[in-house]
Amino acid sequence: MTAKRSIQKSSHKEVRRPVWAEVSLSALTYNLQAIRKYVNPPEEKRKTPRKILSIVKGNGYGHGGPEVAKALEKAGSDWFGVTCTDEGVAVREGGVRKPILILTSFVPGEESRLVKHDLTAVIHRCEQMALLNQAAARRGGKKPVPFHLKIDTGMNRLGIASGDVECFARQLAKCKHLQLTGIFSHFASSEVFTNTLVGKQTREQEERFYGALDRLRALGIDPGVVHLANSAAIVTRPETWADMVRPGAILYGYHPGYDPMEKREEAEARLPLKPVMSLRSRVISLRNVPTGEGVGYNATFVAKRPTRIAVLAAGYGDGIHRSLGNRGNVLLRGKLVPIVGIISMDVTMLDVTDVEGVEIGEVATIYGTDGVQTLPANFVARSIGTVTSDLLCAVSQRVERVYVR
Repeated sequence: MTAKRSIQKSSHKEVRRPVWAEVSLSALTYNLQAIRKYVNPPEEKRKTPRKILSIVKGNGYGHGGPEVAKALEKAGSDWFGVTCTDEGVAVREGGVRKPILILTSFVPGEESRLVKHDLTAVIHRCEQMALLNQAAARRGGKKPVPFHLKIDTGMNRLGIASGDVECFARQLAKCKHLQLTGIFSHFASSEVFTNTLVGKQTREQEERFYGALDRLRALGIDPGVVHLANSAAIVTRPETWADMVRPGAILYGYHPGYDPMEKREEAEARLPLKPVMSLRSRVISLRNVPTGEGVGYNATFVAKRPTRIAVLAAGYGDGIHRSLGNRGNVLLRGKLVPIVGIISMDVTMLDVTDVEGVEIGEVATIYGTDGVQTLPANFVARSIGTVTSDLLCAVSQRVERVYVR
């Protein structure tokens, strides 16, 4: 990348602080299509293609829930998943017409609102069914209200125990206004390869899940859509493919102590995807710091030479992870430039001594794409021992989202 190319001013006109997140809708669409093709290989000759449930919870993992959901629906996503009723209503009011699954279900008092907006509840405790059934009865109409059943297979978080299927079946028989349209579980260690001690848990969870599914069918209950594979499981466990993918197309988090990096990269290479979000900020100050002077809080960075310091108009209050202080980098003029000092709430300092001619107003990319250069969010996350969604969800509401094609 040439210097002239790298310092071109962004076409984005700031109306707030010079911090924004560019969301590439074309990359989002590409990733959805790539995943759909990957989980429906031509050699299987499936009569019914596997569906895609796009998870847009947490404001679409920081990308903007309603906005990316609408783009994904246009690109052909079959389902959408959110955390709660409020998120589901926001996506529905954003214009999405496809089914929306409320992954952590509802709290008492929300059930009528959930039914009103045609949101699909997840039942993870049998006693929730009576409340949902009452709301469905109040709504009236001949069509029953759909819901999905979550089975706890070893995550020990949400879901009925895999051995409680008979109890669930008895409760379902009493709920004449409800219809089971899906069943699922959630892997605890899907990003860990199965030939490790922790990774063996995935196989155990599969066995419990399919055991519960067999019992349900033996009781004469149609489970509807069966879904089990989250994003990481798409690559690490192809035999569990079902229907989950996040909007940022993040396949892995970081799981220290397991799964050597070269194996991760080999697995990811099976399904190459494009970064969707690029977090950017402008340089708002430049200063020369003499040898021996500290930079930022507690002087955790001390200049070992005459140093040129650039200040970005973004900090951890915007979504730059505080752990990146003195260990992370950003892209500036096509080069990796080190972050120095403790990251403040509103600003971040860079050492630009080795980058000639940096000017106030230039754009730095904290992660994402910058011309032909890329600093992937998942690489940044691994470097500080966290998961990609931790970085993406941390992009705060005060950061404007700019949607580009």
